[in-house]
Formats: sequence, structure tokens, C-alpha cells
Amino acid sequence: MNIVILAAGQGKRMNSILPKVLHPLAGKPMLGHVLDTVMTMGHELKPCLVLGHGQSQVEEFLEKKQYPTSIAIQEEQKGTGHAVLQAMPYVSDDETTLILYGDVPLIQVQTLQSLLRLAQDGAFVILTQELEDPTGYGRILRNLESEVIGIVEEKDASPEVKQIREINTGIIACSTQDLKKWLNQLEPNNAQGEYYLTDIVGLAAKQGVPIRTIHPQFGFEVEGVNSRGQLAQLERVWQGHLTKQLLIQGVTLLDPARIDIRGNFTCANDVMIDVGCIFEGDVEIASGVTIGPYCVIKDSKIGAQTQIKAFSHLEGAVIEEMAIIGPYARIRPGTNIGKQAHVGNFVEVKNSNIGQGSKANHLSYVGDADVGEQVNIGAGTITCNYDGVNKHRTTIEDHVFIGSDTQLVAPVTVGKGATIGAGTTLTKDAPAGKLTISRAKQLSVDWKRPLKSTPKD
Repeated sequence: MNIVILAAGQGKRMNSILPKVLHPLAGKPMLGHVLDTVMTMGHELKPCLVLGHGQSQVEEFLEKKQYPTSIAIQEEQKGTGHAVLQAMPYVSDDETTLILYGDVPLIQVQTLQSLLRLAQDGAFVILTQELEDPTGYGRILRNLESEVIGIVEEKDASPEVKQIREINTGIIACSTQDLKKWLNQLEPNNAQGEYYLTDIVGLAAKQGVPIRTIHPQFGFEVEGVNSRGQLAQLERVWQGHLTKQLLIQGVTLLDPARIDIRGNFTCANDVMIDVGCIFEGDVEIASGVTIGPYCVIKDSKIGAQTQIKAFSHLEGAVIEEMAIIGPYARIRPGTNIGKQAHVGNFVEVKNSNIGQGSKANHLSYVGDADVGEQVNIGAGTITCNYDGVNKHRTTIEDHVFIGSDTQLVAPVTVGKGATIGAGTTLTKDAPAGKLTISRAKQLSVDWKRPLKSTPKD
């Protein structure tokens, strides 16, 4: 199978220096959605992208994500037929060719598989749709036997043709040998003076090639984006589709209209998600988790029965079962929070392991640390992990109690069962089972607070 993806358009209505196909929808460039869908159809596939405007930026994106593609360049914008023609040197003659669009991001793999099945015997297959208001789209022309005989673009359509509600989505599959022949027969005899890809439908009909149509399962699959307004509208449609699937699988959303999923979101049943939450990247949530309002969770895994309280931010973290996070906690990349551990309000944890049952409930920073089980970290404690050049680790063994307002100057180790007195600045290892305290001697002296001088008249 050959796959050609048209992504050469400038997208003037986006008013952006970013190529249209790289504008994000649900946290991913539109072109990324199309490519990810294609790759699920077979890892051996190597789609051909037709690029033009913003070529270097698109190629940089492809290289960064390591998509296996070939590139064809459309130097001049002469229409969709001309764009597809540029890809023909990169496709195999004895395969079916599927044509997709980089600004039609939400096409589903099931629809494409159905399209390709209908094209297996050399038929020409068009993805069409019935619209209440077909304004702006090319219309499907049929004869008295309901056979497709052509497509007329909106600007070339008569008033009678404009009454037709079946529209062309532009997504087609056909024999590559036929496609090459038809492309070379195209003429720019239209209002735009362009080589329309849609004109090959009439050529196929005259040749007697069977022309079949199929509708997508969901209307959003064929919605294209030409402006930021359309992009925002499609974003909301897609988010609505995702939340509907969550509700079906047993997730409670206190307001389905106030949640955003921007990546790969896996969520078990009996999860409760409050309003205003954002999920980015790869997020996996186990059964029984509750997530409070206005949390942001990115590239993280959350274990069963865990509570994520309001306004907490998690990124690149693993939270194990029955932990309690927040409110107002920040969990940064490289952090693993153990079972039944507590990370409370205004606590930041970075690149650290917090053991089972350990607690840091208030106003603390734990960075580059390995914290054992059943440790209590008092309010205002910080690990001083950075010397201005290098990061150093702190080790806190099991059953340690650390008093409030303690500074642990890494590299340092606190032994098992040790107690660190409040206000201590620990610069040396603290032995296991002992109280370690570093605190200036308390003094009381005779002293009077200065008074404000009285202004003179």
C-alpha cells in the first residue's frame, strides 16, 4: 500500500509563521495525528509527504519524531492534482495508493481500513459525507443509476449542483497505475486555474473503473482546518469524543466539558476527575483514583486508590497505590512516590524516591533524594542538592524523623531511625538511631525595640 499525505499548503488564514499542519490539536501537531494513525496500519509503511510551505520546519518535526517517510516537494501551489503528481516517483506502481491530508487530522484507522478493503479489486473508492450545509465542498455527481460520474467543486458548481448534499472529503484510494495515468491527463480548466485532483473521478468513470463510496463513522474524521477558529472548534469536538469514551468505560467526570486530554490517556474504571484538569503526554491512571480540580498531569502513572488533590502538578512521575498528593503539590520528573506516602500542600519533589508510608506534608523541597519507608519530613525542610555546578543526592533511611525547618546539605545520609532536631543544618551524615541537632545556643538579653521618631510640626 502507498500512502500520500498532502502537507504543502501555506494556511494563510492561520496568520502564523508555523506551517498549518504543525499547529497542535489535543497537544499534538495535526500532521502527527495523521502519521500516528497511518503507522498503526503497519510499521513497514513509509508514507510520502508532499511538502511546500514551511518545508524545513516540517522536516525538523519528522526527524525529531523519527517518522519513516519520504519527501516530495511541491515548489509551486498548482492544486491538489499537481501536489499528488509530485509524489508519484516515490510510490510503487503495483500497490493501491491512499491519499490523505495533513490538515485533516482526526481520520480513524477503522475508516481507512474499510476504504482500502473496497479498493482491493482495483476500484476507485471515495470517502464522502452527507452534510446539512455542504457549502464550500465539492459535490458528488451521480447518474440515474446512482453511480458516481464526477465531482464538481463549489466555485464551479451550478445552482442545481449546489443543492447536492453529498460532498467529497478528498480522501481516496485507487490503483497507482491508473492514478498516474489520470494525473497526467489533468487540465487547469476551472475557476481556480488549478489541477484538481477531483477531476480524476470523471476520468475514472469514463474508463469504466468501478467507483465506490463510503462514509466515515464520525463526522469529525473528515473535518479540515483552515483557520484558528476551525482548529478551536475541532479541538472541542475531539475533546467531547474523548470524554464520551471515558464515561462509557466507567470514569466519573464532574463536568465533561471541563477536561482536556492532550496525549495518550489510559484510565481505568471508578476514577473520579473533577473540573479543569489537563492530561498531557502519556498518562496512565489505575482504578479508584480521585483527582481534584485544576490538576495538571503529564507523562505520569498513578496507582490504584490514590488521591490527587486540587491544583497539583505532576510530570514524569510514578505514584504508587493509595498515596495522597496535594493540594498544591508539585511532583517533577524522575520521582517515584511509594504506597501510602503523603506529599502535601506546597511540597515540591524532584528526581527522588519516596518510600512506602513516608510523609512530607507541608512546605518542603525534596530534590535528588532517596527517602526510605515511614519517614516523616517536617514543614520547611529542604534538601540542598545543588552546589552551583553539580547536583548531589541525599539519602534518608527508614523510620527517620526530620524536624521542621531543616536543611540537608547534600551529599549527606541520615541513618535508619535517626531524629533530626528542628532548625538543624545537616552538613555531615547523621548516625542511625540518634538525635542529631545543629542549632545556635538560645540567648535572652536586655534590649528595647527602637521607637519611631515623632514628626515635628
